[in-house]
Amino acid sequence: MNRIKEVLEEKGIKQTWLAEKLGKSYNMVNGYVQNRQQPRLEVLYEIAKILDVNPKDLLKEDLND
Repeated sequence: MNRIKEVLEEKGIKQTWLAEKLGKSYNMVNGYVQNRQQPRLEVLYEIAKILDVNPKDLLKEDLND
C-alpha cells in the first residue's frame, strides 16, 4: 500500500500533472493513487523525486492504516 494519494493532496498536486511528469498515462497513475496497483520500485523513487519527498514518505508502514 502507498500514500501517493495523501502526498498529492497535501501538496495540492493533481494526478494529471504527476502523470505528465512521469511520462505515464493518467490511468496508470490513478491505479497507483487508488492502490489498485503498486508502482515498481524505480517508479516509486521517481515519484518521490518529482514530489520532493523521501521515498519512505510514500509508503504505509502499517498495512492496517
